[in-house]
Amino acid sequence: MSRWVVRHRLVVGLVWLAITGVGLLLAPSVSGRLKSGIHLNTAAYTANEQIARQYGGSASDTGVVVIDLPNGTTVTSKGMAAKLRGLDAQIAKAMPALREISYASTGNQALVGNGGRSTILLVYPPVAGSDIPGPVLDRLAAAARVAVPGATAHGTGINALASGNASSGKSSVVTELLVGALAALIVLAWVFGSFLALLPLIMALISVLTMQLFIYALTFVVPSGTPFNPAVQYIVALLGLGLSIDYSLLIVNRWREERAVGRPNAEAVRAAMQRAGHAVMFSGITASLGLFALIVVPVSLVRGIGISGLFIPSTATLVALTLLPAVLSKMGPRLDWPRRGASGKASRFWTWWSGQVIRHRVVAAVCGLAILFGLTGAAATMNVAQPTGSALASSGPYADGLHALEADGFPSGTLTTIPIWVPSAGQAGAVATSLSGLSSVRGAIAPTGPSWQRGGNGLVVVLPNHQIGTSHAGTSLSDVRRTVPQGVLVGGHAAQQIDEVNSTYGAFPLMFGLVALVTFLLLARGLRSILLPAKAVLLNAVSVAATYGVVVLVWQHGIGTQSLWGVSGTGSVDTFVPMLMFGFLFGISMDYEVFILARVREGYDRTGSTHEGIVEGVSRTGRLVTSAALILFFSLASLASANDITVRELASGMAAGVLLDAVVVRMLLLPALVSLFGKANWWMPGWAARLLRLPRAGTSEPTPRERIPVNVGDA
Repeated sequence: MSRWVVRHRLVVGLVWLAITGVGLLLAPSVSGRLKSGIHLNTAAYTANEQIARQYGGSASDTGVVVIDLPNGTTVTSKGMAAKLRGLDAQIAKAMPALREISYASTGNQALVGNGGRSTILLVYPPVAGSDIPGPVLDRLAAAARVAVPGATAHGTGINALASGNASSGKSSVVTELLVGALAALIVLAWVFGSFLALLPLIMALISVLTMQLFIYALTFVVPSGTPFNPAVQYIVALLGLGLSIDYSLLIVNRWREERAVGRPNAEAVRAAMQRAGHAVMFSGITASLGLFALIVVPVSLVRGIGISGLFIPSTATLVALTLLPAVLSKMGPRLDWPRRGASGKASRFWTWWSGQVIRHRVVAAVCGLAILFGLTGAAATMNVAQPTGSALASSGPYADGLHALEADGFPSGTLTTIPIWVPSAGQAGAVATSLSGLSSVRGAIAPTGPSWQRGGNGLVVVLPNHQIGTSHAGTSLSDVRRTVPQGVLVGGHAAQQIDEVNSTYGAFPLMFGLVALVTFLLLARGLRSILLPAKAVLLNAVSVAATYGVVVLVWQHGIGTQSLWGVSGTGSVDTFVPMLMFGFLFGISMDYEVFILARVREGYDRTGSTHEGIVEGVSRTGRLVTSAALILFFSLASLASANDITVRELASGMAAGVLLDAVVVRMLLLPALVSLFGKANWWMPGWAARLLRLPRAGTSEPTPRERIPVNVGDA
């Protein structure tokens, strides 16, 4: 392949130039093809779709305005009813698209608190899938203070609490991509000490633009039931940047090694492609399949990311195996200037490190496993749920609104009302009355008027005692579902999120089984071993579990969140974070596994010594793997500044997982365990070799090429 690419490098370059140009033209249009929201086949989703068709955003989490009346007055005081009706009229005139429920329009006591001295307004967005933003709540609270002189008013809501305490400023894909690219350039400059540092970045830019092109095309091909969420664009940009740089880094580094031993440029390109290029192709296939396995989850958000994830490592691989060798064959030697540092030589530090790990392999294995299992223990306490309102923000105007709500005797469940679609409007009052008798709800309201009764149908809104979807949700939702008559649909954003959790994690065993099996088979064929791929799959699973532990400690328990993001711990881990982290980390961490083990295998084939193979593998790839991990870490860390708590949890968790995997698993546990296993690492029974269509391992002696001196005994 490398010979063909070098021979036709002009054609290869022009093709990629054309693809890049089209990518630049279409990249701004990608966001317009992405759709917010989630599709799935559950009762709550069906209810929300029905509600959205007739009542817009009434299935969204409500915005709440808490009105504390002037001292000495209640909702029944003389003239107060007129003032509250005037407030309703003012809101209807100023913001006619909003849907509002108030005591003045319904007379429902569930909207009255503090012995009649306070009341609340429930407001819903006009469009499904949207929320009531903080500025709208501020305007409503200001209107309440004008309509009821002497009253105090506060706005609050799940969306306002989450965004009001997020990092300031609007983040964007471009900004975060530039931050990640700048950090990557610094690391690459340290690695190469020459203009070669620019080459992986150029390859990454072309890869990311090509990935955006793939996403744009997929939005026309994939059925409408699996829309691509806007989060896909973040993930493709940042993850594509990191992986593309990693793959280019591996090939360029190997090309430099081959040049350092005196090979002509064309021969060095072929040698680098034969060894490092093979590892990149193998890593790209494994990582792509690991991400693609997310499609077994019957939730559109996860499936969309899984489909797009198939093209992230594969596109990075394609660029690294075609355009990169073409550029190296033409311009490589000129770019490798001023060549600071000793290129092409094994790292003295990593040679020393590998020797120490081999010499103290039992201690190294115990320490590494203790770290992983300790963090895995923390992961066992994971609470997969939506964060409570109080956990989303501990200070600020919307937190003050939540405190005022609870001080007036309203439950926190008011933030997650349960909308109920009733097929007959005349039946709505009876449904509300029956639900109001439940001990787990504060009350049920059947508002009237054209905003709440359309086409002969009606809507009932239930105020639960506890926030639906959190770990303290109680039985409100199940009680409501059990009580409503047949044909009545129970919806709500929080109810749908519960269904999403059940659908997502019900498919987790199948996804894990598929990923583990495919990874094992690919590694067994690539490494010509049974034990090494089994170890890799198990270590990857434990590494992901340990990363879960980091997420639990940071986000659920709040260790460091105040100093890094200015927020307290959420008390839970977001619904989709563990599933997406598994899909990403399990596939991506295989990159480092393959980078190291491919070089270990190469050293073993040449010397016949497991220990010398370990030293060669770690000394030649240690600096490379740590540099690649730093690049991917910075790319993901830049995404952790996004103004979305789910994206922040996912990005920060993945960034921590990359470092944990590269340092503890690949640089400590991997060499220690390979050293402990000795000759058993390379065992491949005949039946397995035939099944994988391989010659049986160990039937021929290793090629006696140049040996690397090692001061450690053989296995």
